[in-house]
This record gives sequence, C-alpha cells and structure tokens, in this order.
Amino acid sequence: MKRDLAMSFSRVTEGAALAGYKWLGRGDKNAADGAAVEVMRSLLNKTEIRGEIVIGEGEIDDAPMLYIGEHVGIGGDEVDIAVDPIEGTRMTAMGQSNALAVLAAGEKGSFLKAPDMYMEKLVVGPGAKGCIDLHKPLKENLEHIAQALNKTLDTLVVITLAKPRHDHVIAEMQAMGVRVFAVPDGDVAASILTCMPDSEVDVMYCIGGAPEGVVSAAVIRALDGDMHGRLLPRHEVKGDSEENRIYGAAELKRCEEMGVKANVVLKMEDMARSDNVVFSATGITKGDLLDGISRQGNIATTETLLIRGRCRTIRRIKSTHYLERKDPEVRDIIL
Repeated sequence: MKRDLAMSFSRVTEGAALAGYKWLGRGDKNAADGAAVEVMRSLLNKTEIRGEIVIGEGEIDDAPMLYIGEHVGIGGDEVDIAVDPIEGTRMTAMGQSNALAVLAAGEKGSFLKAPDMYMEKLVVGPGAKGCIDLHKPLKENLEHIAQALNKTLDTLVVITLAKPRHDHVIAEMQAMGVRVFAVPDGDVAASILTCMPDSEVDVMYCIGGAPEGVVSAAVIRALDGDMHGRLLPRHEVKGDSEENRIYGAAELKRCEEMGVKANVVLKMEDMARSDNVVFSATGITKGDLLDGISRQGNIATTETLLIRGRCRTIRRIKSTHYLERKDPEVRDIIL
C-alpha cells in the first residue's frame, strides 16, 4: 500500500466519528451507526484504492452499505478493508466513554474473512508475546503471562467486557487475585491498551464479535503484541435455546461456506496475515485510548490514533474541523 493512504484512512474515521457524534446521547444507536456508515462509505469511495470490505456491517442481505464483499474506492492499490464505523453504538447513544470509529486496511488477502458471530479472544502486549495458548485453561494462560512479565498474579491487570457471559470468568480471575477491569463494550480499544506503554492493562480476554476480533488482530500485529481467537456459534455462548440453535446452525453453515472452522484456535497470523497494515481509530467519546470529539457550534476537534504496521509508526493526530466546509454529502449528515 502507498504510504499516503494512511492519512486518507484517518480522514475516513474522522468523518465517521463526526457523523456518530451528532447522535451522542440521543438514545438511538441505530441512527448513530447509520450516519457513521454512510459517511465512512462516502469517504472510502473517494479514496485512491480498489478496496473490498472483508469485515463490515454484515452480509449483503442484512446491510445496505459496507457489507462484506462490497467494493469501494476510485481505483488504485488492491486493499482489503475491515471496518467498525462505531465501536460502541450503545455507548454513543447513551453518552458513555470509549466509543470509537475504527478502520483497518491491508494488502489483498491480509485479513481472515469470518462471519458475524462470536469469537473468544485472548490478547497480550509485546512483553508476553508467544506465551498464550487458547487450547489451555485461562488460569494457566494468566500464570504464564504473569511469569513472562515478571509479575505476581495480584499485580496482573485483565480487561474484559461487563457481560453476564463473563461473570464466572471474572469471579475465577478475581479468586486468583488478578485485578479485573470490566468495561461495558469496546474490545478493540481494550485490546490496544495491552500494547500501550502508558497503560496498566496486561491482558484482554472476552467473548465478543468476530469482526472486532479481526480488526484487533490487525492492530495487535502492527504493535508487536499477540492474540489468539476462536469462533463460537451462538448457542454455545448465549444458551442452548431453540432460537440460539437455529442462529448457531446458520453461523456454522456460513463458516463452511467461507472456509473457516468454529471451535478451532486461530493465531494472530491466521487473522491478520501481514504486518503491512494501516489502522485508524478516531474517538467519538472520551476514553482510555483517545479523547472524544469536542464541538463548539460548527467547529469540532478530533483525536485519531493512526498506526502503520510495516514501520510500526504510531501517530496521534489532533484535527480541527470547520464542519460547514465539508463536502455537501458529508456536511448534510454531520451538521
């Protein structure tokens, strides 16, 4: 990929974040997501790429824009794109922290093509690279991670999602003496924290969305961390009801069609096959990773984390936007 594409992708996440911000605290997560999707797609279609959405808003029958397999761009390098126009739609709707607009891009064939289903994820930073194995129990993994980091278990910090499906795991970790930070949503941001030098987070563990897992794998590889994942059908996560079994059977069928297997441990390199990736995330609401948008009238400021994997360059970009001067198709959505 051309080096200057990185800045183009940062403009894409900035636009999506500004679109989502318009709906901040208004209680309508679908409207927030729809606005971010529309702006992200519009800006991608002005970018000098031949892009394919490999992780997006869902299958073509379920998503009118940024669906898996959609082609974007005006021509140029062949690029695979994984997007999450708003990571944390509920947090945006409720005015809560840590909502982001996220995009990862890589050379053709860089990313695992996976259905929109659950994925078990275990993520660590560079200091514990090579020490994780999802074939083994979580307790054993945490012991190995602590040893690699020269820490005791009572000084280890794990971040996870505050979901009922994690209650027993949280209790198990706390019984070991591990400190657990449980956040409402946002496992991409939580994963990145394991690789940030100024973060106290050592490990991210959760069962969350597979699309977010692939995005996380891309950025964690770029940051020299490590990650394992495992696709899980819905009935194994949400309970063995008839409805969940129907959903789960459909997910397993889609896995077969896409050439991937559920309940098989995926290494980071299986999900992100190259380090020649660009990752861009723009804060919508203030969080642990990025500042949120600040807006006074028609002037807004954003903060974006922009990472180029091949050279491992990490940039934090503060931008000021005069919203009335945006292109009409974007301006009409964000104002």
